[in-house]
Amino acid sequence: MRSLCCSSLLANTLKLYCIKMKFPTQRLYSLSRTVHHLNTPRINPRRLHWNSAARPYSTLKRFPLRTAKPLLWKVEYYPHRNFILARLATRLLKIRYLVLGSAVGGGYTAKKTYDQWKEMMPDLTAYKWIIPDFIWDLDEHINFEKIREMFSDAELAKLLPDFDKVGESLNHLKSLLSPGESLYNEIKGVSDLLLLDSAENSTAMKASDTQGFDNNGKQYKKVSDKDKAEQLQEELLRTQLKYQRILERLEKENKELRKQALQKDDKGIHLRKMKKSLIDLYSEVLDILSDYDSNYNTQDHLPRVVVVGDQSAGKTSVLEMIAQARIFPRGSGEMMTRAPVKVTLSEGPHHMAMFKDSSREFDLTKDEDLAALRNEIEIRMRNSVKEGQTVSAETISLNVKGPGLQRMVLVDLPGVISTVTSGMAADTKDIIFSISKAYMQNPNAIILCIQDGSVDAERSIVTDLVSQMDPQGRRTIFVLTKVDLAEKNLASPSRIQQIVEGRLFPMKALGYFAVVTGRGNTNEGIDSIKDYEGEFFQNSKLLKTGMLKAHQVTTKNLSLAVSDCFWKMVRESVEQQADAFKATRFNLETEWKNNYPRLRELDRNELYEKAKNEILDEVISLSQVTPKHWEEILQRKLWERVSTHVIENIYLPAAQSVNSGTFNTTVDIKLKQWTDKQLPHKAVEVAWETLEDEFARFMSEHKGKDHDDIFDKLKHAVKDESIKRHRWNEQAEDSLRVIQHNALEDRSISDKQQWDAAIHFLEETLQTRLRDTESVIRDMVGPDWQERWFYWKSRSPEQHVRNETKTELDRLLKINEEHTAYLANDEVTTVRKNLEAKNVDVDTILIKDTWHQVYRKHFLKKSLNHCNLCRRGFHYYQRHFVDSELECNNVILFWRIQRMLSITANTLRQQLTNTEVRRLEKNVKEVLEDFAEDNAKKIHLLTGRRVQLAEDLKRVREIQEKLEVFIEALHQEK
Repeated sequence: MRSLCCSSLLANTLKLYCIKMKFPTQRLYSLSRTVHHLNTPRINPRRLHWNSAARPYSTLKRFPLRTAKPLLWKVEYYPHRNFILARLATRLLKIRYLVLGSAVGGGYTAKKTYDQWKEMMPDLTAYKWIIPDFIWDLDEHINFEKIREMFSDAELAKLLPDFDKVGESLNHLKSLLSPGESLYNEIKGVSDLLLLDSAENSTAMKASDTQGFDNNGKQYKKVSDKDKAEQLQEELLRTQLKYQRILERLEKENKELRKQALQKDDKGIHLRKMKKSLIDLYSEVLDILSDYDSNYNTQDHLPRVVVVGDQSAGKTSVLEMIAQARIFPRGSGEMMTRAPVKVTLSEGPHHMAMFKDSSREFDLTKDEDLAALRNEIEIRMRNSVKEGQTVSAETISLNVKGPGLQRMVLVDLPGVISTVTSGMAADTKDIIFSISKAYMQNPNAIILCIQDGSVDAERSIVTDLVSQMDPQGRRTIFVLTKVDLAEKNLASPSRIQQIVEGRLFPMKALGYFAVVTGRGNTNEGIDSIKDYEGEFFQNSKLLKTGMLKAHQVTTKNLSLAVSDCFWKMVRESVEQQADAFKATRFNLETEWKNNYPRLRELDRNELYEKAKNEILDEVISLSQVTPKHWEEILQRKLWERVSTHVIENIYLPAAQSVNSGTFNTTVDIKLKQWTDKQLPHKAVEVAWETLEDEFARFMSEHKGKDHDDIFDKLKHAVKDESIKRHRWNEQAEDSLRVIQHNALEDRSISDKQQWDAAIHFLEETLQTRLRDTESVIRDMVGPDWQERWFYWKSRSPEQHVRNETKTELDRLLKINEEHTAYLANDEVTTVRKNLEAKNVDVDTILIKDTWHQVYRKHFLKKSLNHCNLCRRGFHYYQRHFVDSELECNNVILFWRIQRMLSITANTLRQQLTNTEVRRLEKNVKEVLEDFAEDNAKKIHLLTGRRVQLAEDLKRVREIQEKLEVFIEALHQEK
């Protein structure tokens, strides 16, 4: 009975499993009976006849469910009863294995089927270019909720887009490009095609048959693989354009919202001063570093985008597209970029540009301001180029702000040339190469390599230069310009694909881009160029055939990629540069403390201001000079200037007169001629030289411990330039001529003191001239007998001839002491014959020349003797020398000259103190102002290790401080 219950239970259980596993029901009974009859143990079983009452077993019969009847045979005791359960468990386990095996096999078959379908799905990574990568992070960078709260007013709220729809659109875009069944269903819903892709990203469709059935069961012919690929490509392009328009609309709305936000802040809604933007802080650091030069090998390794390319390759046009304004001078095939131009792009409410050293703002939305900006850039370039050169290494800094601009710093370099043409300096090519290498050798500089797509790639020069500077291509972005012309002119469009895939040039790059920057019309606007670029790539076969990918085209994508790369490089390198400048600052401060412990750290500009104050104080000191000092200096220098003329041209000729009447007549005539032609001009020259000497004396005067010799070179240059610019009053000579003429006309000596002063003046003049004459004669005749004996000196042959000639002329004067100033011809012949008799060969010129000095000495001695006689002649002068053989006309002449000198000195002194000193002070101020604006002049005039060390300290501190501010702002932005 127990066995029958187990059999029934087993049969019901197996039926349930079979129903669950969908086995045929008829097999259940056969299985249950098999288990029952085969596994029922018994002792002494009786063999049944084949025709007995028990029904024979058959697997083809299906027995009805009924209650089991007891067997007719007798059941006895079973000694091996425990094996029944074991055999039953064994059969149950076998059934489980069958079930599990069937499940595993079915799962494997399902997985294999899934894998086959998965292999039939395309490699969707090839179509990620449909949407740029930054779109997936757009919701992270733009806080739509914050923007919604910012514009609470009803009017501004109307301008806001539906942010929920924007989010849904972004999620929809992201879901389209996510791998799996969702993208397959989307593509299938759009195109009703099955996209299959091979391992090599091919677009061939794999189909096993060419027949199919539609929904109504009608038979139709399937589309070929080629047609499916073309249809799919068109669908993808339409999808791309669809979402591109969505992106442009979102970007336009975002740009408008940011512009409104900036305008609100600009109008003073936030009552605070706006801080400088992050890119402006960074640009200031680069401006300081561009002029930095020290002996500590601290190099500028901060990132910037360096735009290099062959001449006329479109470098400037690419930069203008990024800046969204035609800001650079234009030319047709000629060199326009003659100096590096650093352009700092930043976001602002208004599209404007401004130079670093100017406060003028150029509105880039107005054509007249754009023309003025281009003209100003061209003027600055030409002014930076030195004479005899074609290009300059001096950097021109320009800031451009506008809504939607990508923040970065770009440097537009002169185009690389292969040949120096006429009109260029011979070293132009080498200078351009050196400038380009200097910028590109910065390990953190991003190289924007511009290649003209309309010319043969083999003609490119810049690619070799870039590959030398960045052989691994870790910081190079390649840009192919004029793609429209390239597609039109090239017989093999695949050549463009080779270029943008980096397989044509030997150089490597981070990314490759293809852009169109216009149709060649210099007057074309930025908006027109952007429309043309978008229209070209929309219809271009290069994009339709997959040679170019969407993220590789348009200047907009290029600008985004360059900006991302720029800021990535900045974040990686700026702190390292800050540490380098911190170490440099410590070294400089240590050197200053050891060498100049008691001096303040004054840089070149501060030293110049200190020197400027000292120079102005010294100019003011000129007005403190006493009138007596001025007149003494002026009188002495004026007499030194005119004394030779008075002695040689007035006094000596008049002294040859036979009587006083002739003497006075000759003197009056010569004095009149002298006053009319020479004397006033000579007096003004003397006054100007006196002012210059006094100014120089004050400038160079040593001031004891307070004197700083570092200013000497500067003071000397200021003095020379001020004197050079100074011009004496032109009317001074006319008024001075009248005064001098009146002074010389007066002959009345009022007292004995003036008489004695005139005699003293005459004696000093004659004695000075006598000493000069004796010195000349001594040089002519050589050493006398004492020098020859005691100092072992000897005469030269010429001196011997001169000495013999002088001896003969002295004899002639001894014979006739009243001899005239000139030798007669017969006298000259007599002297020559006498010398020939002594075997001394002389000519007439030597005799007359020697006579001039000999007679001059004789005359001066005779005049000095006459002065002694005239000391008591004032009494006779008052009586007009009546009844007296003494004549002192020479004393009267020198009194007149002395009086003229005194009056002239007084007149010049008044003009100096009242007019010329003030004019000189004005000139000095102008010179100092001009020097202050000329940095090269200050560098040349204020030199030395002390100045350079202070300059380096100032700049390093300034750079370090600005870098710290920039790094703090950078961290806050993160």
